[in-house]
Amino acid sequence: MEFHPKDLPISKTYDLKNEKDASIAVEDMVNLGFRNRKEGFKVLMPKETKLAKKIGYTITTGVIHGLREKNEIRDIKYWTYHHDDEHFAIVLISNNTLIELGFDE
Repeated sequence: MEFHPKDLPISKTYDLKNEKDASIAVEDMVNLGFRNRKEGFKVLMPKETKLAKKIGYTITTGVIHGLREKNEIRDIKYWTYHHDDEHFAIVLISNNTLIELGFDE
């Protein structure tokens, strides 16, 4: 089934301005967890390429690292896309949830 990441159900959206905001968002996502959740998380980043790359790297590696430290399953899918004229976005969701929702690729 073809889909766009914006079509996935989202439980919380983070509007980040810098890497410090990204670290706070990572901590929050890891604490909330991905297991037994029927939706994912969305991260909005400024459409400044260099800053967005730094924020994206902090988010993706930070979530995986945080889940590893908590001995949680790290089978997380994520997509980066152009959200609007001012933002890039990353959507993160558990692969199990993706399959349950019928969005598996």
